Amino acid sequence: MDELVASRKILSSTPTVTPAVTPTTGLELRIGSNIFRNTNGVITVRGKEQLVLEAKPTHGLFLMTVDIYGPDSNRIAHLRRNMFMVNPAERFAIETHRTQQDFSDDPPWIRLSDQGAGDVLLEAHMTSANIIHITFGKFYSHKGELVEITPHYCRIGSGMTLFGDIREARGGPVLLG
Repeated sequence: MDELVASRKILSSTPTVTPAVTPTTGLELRIGSNIFRNTNGVITVRGKEQLVLEAKPTHGLFLMTVDIYGPDSNRIAHLRRNMFMVNPAERFAIETHRTQQDFSDDPPWIRLSDQGAGDVLLEAHMTSANIIHITFGKFYSHKGELVEITPHYCRIGSGMTLFGDIREARGGPVLLG
């Protein structure tokens, strides 16, 4: 019994070390008129990760990873960190703009286009070090549903449209559909 009391005294007199906690804020993704706060930069469409946005503002970089599908649900291209890994007949193109001077005067942006059809598939801008705004999108999900993003809404297929929603992702992905 005395040993138990002695061990409690030793345990209670041992200083506890608590690690320093630094608050971190994830990326805020603005998709059309919708705001997704504290995300990890991943966007899932109908349960499948389809788009990843990465911000490296100290280097003036803005990176995109995306799977591009056709209306028949077949993956037709894959972009990884602004470089095409799969791009048959060089059908798709990416334009990027890196910050050259002051971030606030010269923010980075990315534009992904289908050269065959002459259409822009996706356009995104960094508006600050942790805010990315997808201003335009017109691409297919892995289920062959058209995803449309305008300044006013985000629509997935004919069954879901988001107008001005504000959601907290708690460090996770944006879930569309």
